[in-house]
Amino acid sequence: MLKTMQALYTKQFGNAPQITAIHAGLECGILGGTYPGLDMISFGPTIRYPHSPDEKVNIPSVQKFWEFLVETLQNIPLDIPG
Repeated sequence: MLKTMQALYTKQFGNAPQITAIHAGLECGILGGTYPGLDMISFGPTIRYPHSPDEKVNIPSVQKFWEFLVETLQNIPLDIPG
């Protein structure tokens, strides 16, 4: 899934995505505990000051990631090796 999403991101936005591992992504942690080995990627819009009274989302980045999600769902391989 990572290679597919990297290629789609580069094609859609004209530059390579920034890939990092961070201590966040609660949903991936919960799903990973229930489904060990599941291929998961967490991504989303730019958020400043998360979980605080000053939390803000960068609105243009919401549109960008919505379009990326749609493109990803249209291109996920149906034969996912397991």
